[in-house]
Amino acid sequence: MNNQMKLLDVVALVVDVPEHNISRGQVGTVVEPLKNGAAYEVEFSDRNGRTYKSLGLRPEQFMVLHYEPDSDLRGPEIL
Repeated sequence: MNNQMKLLDVVALVVDVPEHNISRGQVGTVVEPLKNGAAYEVEFSDRNGRTYKSLGLRPEQFMVLHYEPDSDLRGPEIL
């Protein structure tokens, strides 16, 4: 599985970040790679698209959300 984040990937926090008042499960968008991929700027927005937090986070602090199955993980199709 490719763990490289891409611009505009939708991600979810896997840890609490209490110093910034955001918690595990909150959804954001990768808006910029930092330090050659050692960190990423992630923007958190409300339902109306207004940004309420933008943070530099390490890749182990969040996971990419997938809307389609990975072709490598697909098993035989069940009918």
